[in-house]
Amino acid sequence: MKQIRFEYIDSGEFTQKLADFKAWCESGRITKMMFQIYTEVLEPEVVQQVCSDIESIFPDTLYMGCSTSGNIVDCQLSGRITVVCTLFELPTTRVLLFQYDLSREPVDKITSDIVEKTERNPWVKAIELFCTIPEGSTTRFCDGLKKIRPDIQIFGGVTCSDDITSDDSCVFSRGAGYSDRGIIVVFYGGADFYVESINVTGWKPLGRKFRVTRSEGSILQELDGIPAYDVYHKYLNIRNDENFFYNTLEFPLFYEHNDTTILRTPVASNADGSITMTSDIDVGSVVRISYGDPGTIVESIRNDSKRICDFRPELLHIFSCAARRTFWTSKEPTFEIQPFREISPSSGFFSHGEFLRTNGSLNQHNVTLVIAAMREGEKKEQDVSPVSMEESSLSKVPLVSRLATFISMTSLELEEMNKRLERANDSLKAAAITDGLTGLCNRREIQARIAEALREVKEENFSLVMLDIDNFKRVNDTYGHQEGDAVIMRLADILRDKKLIGRENAVSGRWGGEEFMVLLHDTEAESAFETAERIRGCFAEIDFPNSGIHTVSLGATQAREDDTLDSLCTRVDTALYNAKESGKNRAAIL
Repeated sequence: MKQIRFEYIDSGEFTQKLADFKAWCESGRITKMMFQIYTEVLEPEVVQQVCSDIESIFPDTLYMGCSTSGNIVDCQLSGRITVVCTLFELPTTRVLLFQYDLSREPVDKITSDIVEKTERNPWVKAIELFCTIPEGSTTRFCDGLKKIRPDIQIFGGVTCSDDITSDDSCVFSRGAGYSDRGIIVVFYGGADFYVESINVTGWKPLGRKFRVTRSEGSILQELDGIPAYDVYHKYLNIRNDENFFYNTLEFPLFYEHNDTTILRTPVASNADGSITMTSDIDVGSVVRISYGDPGTIVESIRNDSKRICDFRPELLHIFSCAARRTFWTSKEPTFEIQPFREISPSSGFFSHGEFLRTNGSLNQHNVTLVIAAMREGEKKEQDVSPVSMEESSLSKVPLVSRLATFISMTSLELEEMNKRLERANDSLKAAAITDGLTGLCNRREIQARIAEALREVKEENFSLVMLDIDNFKRVNDTYGHQEGDAVIMRLADILRDKKLIGRENAVSGRWGGEEFMVLLHDTEAESAFETAERIRGCFAEIDFPNSGIHTVSLGATQAREDDTLDSLCTRVDTALYNAKESGKNRAAIL
């Protein structure tokens, strides 16, 4: 693969250069090629002139193009209109190009057609995407391509203009023409075609976590129950004015999605406190504001440039978010991609968003650098190493990085401390209402539950069952308190058995000593008596290894509208007394 670059100044000069280039191609018998046009100029008549000039000299050659926020050739900024011609040298390499109109075709139909075309063309190894700025989220488009063969790599960019706050963008290609709402899809492949793709972020999470509590499509409405804009205003003092977009570029939201890290930049803040994002963030997602760390970026670039160098590419396609260009304001806009310059020729553009398939899922990224490395044939040995990045120019990095790390770590520590406090608080609450031996409600809590049920007795009837272990003093006196505790705990296990009790919402508590109370919601007296009989029969079947078989006596009663807590508890106690007086090991109803 080879790359030839043209700067478009005017039609006459450009046409002459193309004619000279065609003569050179014919002398070298080069016939397979594709033109890619990157333009910061969105005027349709200018774009159409460039396309007409190409068609006049190369009437049968593929070409496509898009609008950009800056053109990149050989890891440097190029002219406002740059034309790059890729020459394919091996006969086995194949390229196909499609353009879809988003104003005429639904996204689902487009993705289905792309999937179908990959199935019909098993030679495809890579798909490159060029998409105009979408009116809504790209999530449906990305999800629609999940069925594409897992071995196919997908990468690309969302086109834009030199004004990164504008929604203007375009794509264009041979046959389909100019479109401000379109997607271009390029298939690459063949037996001797190889591709590798990477992404670099370098943005680090900063501060506390937030949970997305309300969102609709690309509109992020609430984080932790408060308007999303309030988070940016409170923690970063970013105002809801014409500079909102620029001020939030360096602070995208950081979260995990499809097993990879995603950055999402706010596009605009809205009157209702919501924020328009570049794509969906699902409700329930945990996000954090992030901050660009130059040191992390430089280290990532060092590592990834070595990886790309080992691949031995013949050509690189670069998609770098326009926000990254803004980030390096004190340096050249292409500062961070300089290490790739010596590896191979490259072309690309500063984008509104970046596409990359990772772990089988296609994601649209923001504030991300995506690089696709391509070559024809096996690796060629070459003595090339990436350019090292100057470290002296990053003298301010340690302070910024350390402050970001400090804030992140203190936030994490505070979150963990809050979790421990919550757990301790839950334990204290549980201890305040729970009997220490049995784990059932203590007397105060079961009394409170009964009193609460009495307040609702007109809407829902309920019953009580009170029970007492027969001859329990003899157990303690004969076998000791440890055996007595074992008997009590075994009875508590029975009272916890919701299936045996027959009510999922039943509440059991230790009334005192060997006495227990069971609150049965939505239960009449007869049903409560049946429950008491089941408890009695189950307990009587247990043969304790040391003390043998024990029994319980039980009383049951239904609450009345005129009952007080005292009258109700006295009545069920009387029912229990009657059972005791009748010979024990029985239930009585009152």
